[in-house]
Amino acid sequence: MCKICIFAGTTEARRLVELLSTQPVSVTACVATEYGETLLPEGGNVTVRSGRIPVDGIIQMLSDTKFDLVIDATHPYAASITESVARACAETGTEYLRLLREESDKVSDFTCVLNAEAAALFLSKTDGNILLTTGSKDLKTYSKVKDFTDRAYARVLPLDASLALCREAGVLPSHILAMQGPFSEEMDEAMLRAVSAKWLVTKDGGEAGGFAAKVAAARKAGANVLVIGRPKQREGKSFSQVLDSLECRFGFRFAQSVKIVGIGPGSRDAMTQEARRAIEEADCLIGARRMLDAAARGGQKTYAAIAPQEIADFIHAHCEYRQSAVVMSGDTGFFSGTRKLLPLLSDCEVSVLPGLSSLSYLCAKLQTSYEDVHVVSLHGRAHDITADVRAHARVFALVGGENGVNGLCRTLAENGLGTVTVSVGEQLSYEDETITTGMAEELQSKAFAPLSAVLIENDHPDAIVTHGLPDEAFLRGAGEGGVVPMTKSEVRAVALSKLRLTERAVCYDIGAGTGSVAIEMALQAKHGHVYAVERRDDVVELLKKNQAAFHVENLTVVSGTAPEACRDLPAPTHVFIGGSAGNLRDILSMLLAKNPHVRIVATAVSLESIAELTACMKDFAFTEAETVSVQIARGKKAGSYHLMAGQNPVYIFTIQSEEKL
Repeated sequence: MCKICIFAGTTEARRLVELLSTQPVSVTACVATEYGETLLPEGGNVTVRSGRIPVDGIIQMLSDTKFDLVIDATHPYAASITESVARACAETGTEYLRLLREESDKVSDFTCVLNAEAAALFLSKTDGNILLTTGSKDLKTYSKVKDFTDRAYARVLPLDASLALCREAGVLPSHILAMQGPFSEEMDEAMLRAVSAKWLVTKDGGEAGGFAAKVAAARKAGANVLVIGRPKQREGKSFSQVLDSLECRFGFRFAQSVKIVGIGPGSRDAMTQEARRAIEEADCLIGARRMLDAAARGGQKTYAAIAPQEIADFIHAHCEYRQSAVVMSGDTGFFSGTRKLLPLLSDCEVSVLPGLSSLSYLCAKLQTSYEDVHVVSLHGRAHDITADVRAHARVFALVGGENGVNGLCRTLAENGLGTVTVSVGEQLSYEDETITTGMAEELQSKAFAPLSAVLIENDHPDAIVTHGLPDEAFLRGAGEGGVVPMTKSEVRAVALSKLRLTERAVCYDIGAGTGSVAIEMALQAKHGHVYAVERRDDVVELLKKNQAAFHVENLTVVSGTAPEACRDLPAPTHVFIGGSAGNLRDILSMLLAKNPHVRIVATAVSLESIAELTACMKDFAFTEAETVSVQIARGKKAGSYHLMAGQNPVYIFTIQSEEKL
């Protein structure tokens, strides 16, 4: 097994040790402090050695343990240890590789000096409080700054040694900020404001060291930035190049790390701490432009993409980004692109971090629970929400588009639901967050944000869940041939039971008449669609009036004679035949051609129709064929008595060819 020694001290070093801990290699990681030791994985193939080692000690260690490679991943400002490691490798003939931290892109809004001594001289000519973020070793040098005790605040590691150096330099206990990073832009800004800093003193730790975030925070807090220049660097390789070298030299395989991050409604305050940390540590941030604008830290590399395939292609094409984060709006499991993206990243190490959903956020703002809420999305997809609102007391919807909320409220009002309560959440979690509540008919003319979260509350959802509406609920009217025929309630109930409708069924009602069966089909198959086929023009108009009375949007009236009128309709899953105009065989042939396993229920009263259906049951290849006879008697008042008046017997045929598994 090969042996690699890593001189650590940076975020990149920690990531490198973590990656090597999964490879067939013996790793020795050297850190300067016991605190640094706690940040590294130990055990297995990793041994951590803490404490500062003089050059002679490094030479001795390299002589005793014949390492195949030494990687110097120390801080770019730790010039002395870099020279010691390089010298020890040269004297022992050990291969040396320097891991370089890239410098930040140069910007014009900070002042750069050569070293701590130059910084102290510069600060002595200035006024205002100073936040020192360059560590504890140089505090003695900064103590020469004019009014140091009153002006200087030091951010140092929470170690006894660091606190001792603060005391030696004369930093007041109340001016010591002892904490461990990494620090976000928000935290840097908060610290600068807390100490009323006029100056921020820092080193150029590059993107990995959060330099851009510090500069951005200082800009927001109104502080000036003083940067200690980097010592001259040895030649070396970037983190990605080091991994490439290890793969080539030792045959290791490092999978790219990808974190899919739910960022909640959008603002950083609404993100989880885990999400913020993943974003801070990412080499590259990927997602929709509006989410990148909300989440990216200052100076972070970003790529704007929405389509899962485009995101996956970018990640695979950019192996230099060993740790990427894909930001998703809201929660990763709530109408998110995560489901489609995950299978495309099977060759990566993927972590999914959930976020705060717009549903939970809006309900919290409305001070209501959401365990009984029915959830749908109208964002980028077609959906008949009226069926949901009728069936449920509370419905949550994600709504997109310029007229999304207006169109939703207008649809509700047009379908007899204008009095339901609608609560619209706009710009949730941002400073301009707005929540508007009112009746659908009141809100249909108001303007709302293109992307909104909506909670709809219906005090009177549909209570009836079984079929068999009373006959009086339907308009009959008189057509050219007298009263328009209608399948009566009791027969309708049995026929619909035999159909065994599903929620998303595609149904035909052939010979629809008043539409009583078609309307009940539409009410049962809430997320399906019903086509009511009727050949008589006068009856078609009556059918449309019944459709309007019941506000069923998932029903389409088709004027014409079957089978011709059905040629261009989608394949049905369920069909009711109430009248065939003598075309029964052609109708059955057409239905079976569209769907060989369609379930068909037909009714017959006349002997001729009964005979025709019976013959068809024999002639077509149906594996299920059932006939029942139903005879209904209804009570009728005759003087002071009530008598039962018998109705014509109705034969109900159920036929289907079951799909073979």
